[in-house]
Amino acid sequence: MNNSTTNFESYLKTFIQDTALEDQIPAILETFKHVHVKKNTFFVEEGKVCQYFCFIESGILQHHILVAGEEKTTYLALKNSATAALKSFMHQIPSRKNIKAISDCDLFVIDQKNFQHLLKTNEAFHRFYYNLIENQIYRIDDYRIDLLTLSPEERYKKLLANEPKLLKEVPLRYLASFLGISSRHMSRIRKNVVL
Repeated sequence: MNNSTTNFESYLKTFIQDTALEDQIPAILETFKHVHVKKNTFFVEEGKVCQYFCFIESGILQHHILVAGEEKTTYLALKNSATAALKSFMHQIPSRKNIKAISDCDLFVIDQKNFQHLLKTNEAFHRFYYNLIENQIYRIDDYRIDLLTLSPEERYKKLLANEPKLLKEVPLRYLASFLGISSRHMSRIRKNVVL
């Protein structure tokens, strides 16, 4: 088993949280296939159906929408995380957002048919998916509350504390958009916040 598969296996175990189900993990790993996505390539395009759910072995996928011609980042998916335009993927309907590689990415992907098959036949995968979605709901809830209750400086400081690798790996303009801050204001905040 290579390191990237080991990373994926560790990620699955984090969410499965039941050693009795770990013997089902090889069947999950065999169902995903490896793909390379070059920087600035779309993984999902707005108006098209999301074909794959993925685990990110390396790289960064930016979720964004266009508002009055301006790109707004809604989420940044980093190495060792899973992502998709989930509503589009699960219901096979056009996506309302874009997902673009903002660096070269290596992904493990699964199509909807195989995904549904694993959900129905593999208890470990079902547990993984349930716990992953629950975790994401918590994070989205926190993010929305932070947008309404924290100042831009406080949001930046929280990001520094909780996701320091984002600040090292993600270009400033994407971080600013994700935090709901203009790039100019973000630059001022970064100068004023002592690391």
